[in-house]
Amino acid sequence: MRRRNLHRLVGVFIAVAVAAAAALLWLAIVIQGPEVAEPSARHIVVGIWDVLYDAEAPSLWVILVAVAFALLLAAGVALLERRISNSSRRSAGRVTVPLAPRGIMEATRGTYAGPVTVTVVVPAHNEEASLPSTLESLLHQSHRPERIIVVADNCTDATVELAHRAGVDVFESVGNTKKKAGALNQVLSQILPDQGLNDVVMVMDADTRLDDGFLASAVRRFTEDRALMAVGGLFYGETGHGLIGQFQRNEYVRYAREMQRRRGRVFVLTGTASLFRPTALLTVAEQRGKTIPGRLGDVYDTAALTEDNELTIALKSLGGLMISPADCTVVTELMPSWRTLWAQRLRWQRGALENLGAYGVTPQTVRYWAQQLGIGYGVIALSSYLLLILLTVFALDAWVLFPFWLGVGLLFMLERMITVWKGGWRARLLALTLFPELLFDMFLNVVYVKGIIDISLGRTADWKHVVHAGPRASDEASS
Repeated sequence: MRRRNLHRLVGVFIAVAVAAAAALLWLAIVIQGPEVAEPSARHIVVGIWDVLYDAEAPSLWVILVAVAFALLLAAGVALLERRISNSSRRSAGRVTVPLAPRGIMEATRGTYAGPVTVTVVVPAHNEEASLPSTLESLLHQSHRPERIIVVADNCTDATVELAHRAGVDVFESVGNTKKKAGALNQVLSQILPDQGLNDVVMVMDADTRLDDGFLASAVRRFTEDRALMAVGGLFYGETGHGLIGQFQRNEYVRYAREMQRRRGRVFVLTGTASLFRPTALLTVAEQRGKTIPGRLGDVYDTAALTEDNELTIALKSLGGLMISPADCTVVTELMPSWRTLWAQRLRWQRGALENLGAYGVTPQTVRYWAQQLGIGYGVIALSSYLLLILLTVFALDAWVLFPFWLGVGLLFMLERMITVWKGGWRARLLALTLFPELLFDMFLNVVYVKGIIDISLGRTADWKHVVHAGPRASDEASS
């Protein structure tokens, strides 16, 4: 009950904080006094067209203050994150941060744990359509995993049969009612005790395909750094699904680009594919219910809606060193319809908020709090921008162009296009048109607001699972 109340407070706190920030900005503008709205539109003749334009722009002072504030905020968050990361690396506090690199290096000095081996765990619930390509990508890696285990969780289709046919091991969950996290806890409780220090475990979704070289790169990094506790992948969207698919591919390309600019510093160890040293997972299980949320003995917190985000925060809280290299990439499924996309993103949003409620405000969660507040402020900013455009369109008798704001819009279009350049010409063309992506962002903003409202009212969140009726062609979803 206490945890649920904290979750509700998270929603209220973020809503109030974002609304207060927006109100302060509005107040600061109002205090300057309303400027007299003198009509200042001018005519120019371009060929056969008579064009109205207004050269009025915000004062230089306002522009400079806005830019300085944005840079200061971004630099502050980045410096704080770096300071926390460095502090964890240097810490010798084995009680509070048992996975801190300094302590791990001291504990393993002079010990050779053998070559790095990889055991891949693939949780699957009725994944007969996507599992074959997932296993194929694993079996054709330049560094082939030593063992692959398909964790069949309450499957009623041919998932088990396909796994046996591919020649991999199968673990069938027993009496599991805790979804993916519960199934993973069952299999990890059996295999982790037999793993050595260098016998890393990879958790990979059954709807994901590894790009070649993923495992070779991850194994090399674990070999070179015995303090490294986890390696996460960067994910890209599969082909197909029309416009909604392209929206998601653009989004994933931008996310991967941002992670690369962070030089591998992990934001979330993605559930699509991440590797863990057994020490990391065993320590998490030992600390559940003590220094981190969850039930003692569980690797994954079964109360978390987004288990990958929660496990990332858990490892950071324990001082674990982790990276997301640019050469560890995967291709994952996309939501084929607006309905399934809504369900997926609502779960992600609720999960992120609930994890913050479970951990509270700590040095390791400051970055995640800043992200949620930033999204909330973005919701207000984008909504106000689109509303202003609509009001202008309906309030004026004729079109009036504003060169300053057109310039800002042009810069924004270039930014959108450059950030998806790696995604190919379809991605660039969609980004260049700008407004479709803005409307997609508004869709995500509505999901964000829904998540805030739901968590504040204490509504129960649902877990949705996409069912593939054929090879990546279904748009059916079921609970």
